[in-house]
Amino acid sequence: MRQIGNLPDESQARLFSDHLVAKRIHNELEKDNGAWAIWIKDEEQVADAKARLDRFKANPNAPEFRDADSEAAKVRAAEAADTAKYRKRLHTRASVLPKFGGYGAGVLTYALIIGCLLVAAYSRVGRDLELLRHFILADPRNLAAGFLPEVRAGEWWRLFTPAFIHFKELHLIFNLMWLYQLGCMIEARLGRLTLAALTVVTAVLPFLAQYVVSGPGYVGGMSGVIYGLLGFAWMRGKHHHASGVGVDHQTWVFMLAWLVLCFTGIMGNVANTAHLGGLIIGLVWGRVSAWLAMRRPG
Repeated sequence: MRQIGNLPDESQARLFSDHLVAKRIHNELEKDNGAWAIWIKDEEQVADAKARLDRFKANPNAPEFRDADSEAAKVRAAEAADTAKYRKRLHTRASVLPKFGGYGAGVLTYALIIGCLLVAAYSRVGRDLELLRHFILADPRNLAAGFLPEVRAGEWWRLFTPAFIHFKELHLIFNLMWLYQLGCMIEARLGRLTLAALTVVTAVLPFLAQYVVSGPGYVGGMSGVIYGLLGFAWMRGKHHHASGVGVDHQTWVFMLAWLVLCFTGIMGNVANTAHLGGLIIGLVWGRVSAWLAMRRPG
């Protein structure tokens, strides 16, 4: 998706957008510092759309731009009818499973997944507590040693490694599914460094919060990171649609409902503070990054 320019007036921007739709050039409008930015979805249509924008700016009353709204309505109706027919005759995995992939191979995302699988294999999915006590934030055997004694002694990896620990097969599968979905999306659209920064922060801070609230224990999982990525994608997509990341309403509601369900205690012993902490970090980060992206010159 590429921005080709902007128009100062909303009515003119929508008229030009309708003209593009009538020519089957898919586009989106975005308000940007009082003007209306025009984004083209298909890279191959950018040059044509830019030429049309130049002509529109020169003479918005030209014959080629007349009746753009009615022509666009016909195109949208035809596309909606085609989509409805397609959904009726075709059943894909999307009707059974959440939509995964479509963003390309995310090297960092796959590395995180492999890390979780290796730790799960060596720890027998959290059953080998003797092994895991070297990866959790603080060894429960050292309760009298103060705040994070092992980390203060130089075992800094403990700040990050709890995210790779999972204690049940379903816990592992659930987290890896969402890590794949959200991680690949963010890595593909916003880059590996963005995903890396989000992962580190939402792996470290939520578990520190959990430690402060609950004390040392065998706590782990990618759930805090998952909720951090979820909150980031939701807020970034909501306030900066052109970024290409986002979470649909059904997924957002489902994950929030799951968060609330875990807080009730029905799901057993869950690191609720880590989940909530990750979500809050992601929401704040996503909103700030969207604000910064909107201020960046086009």
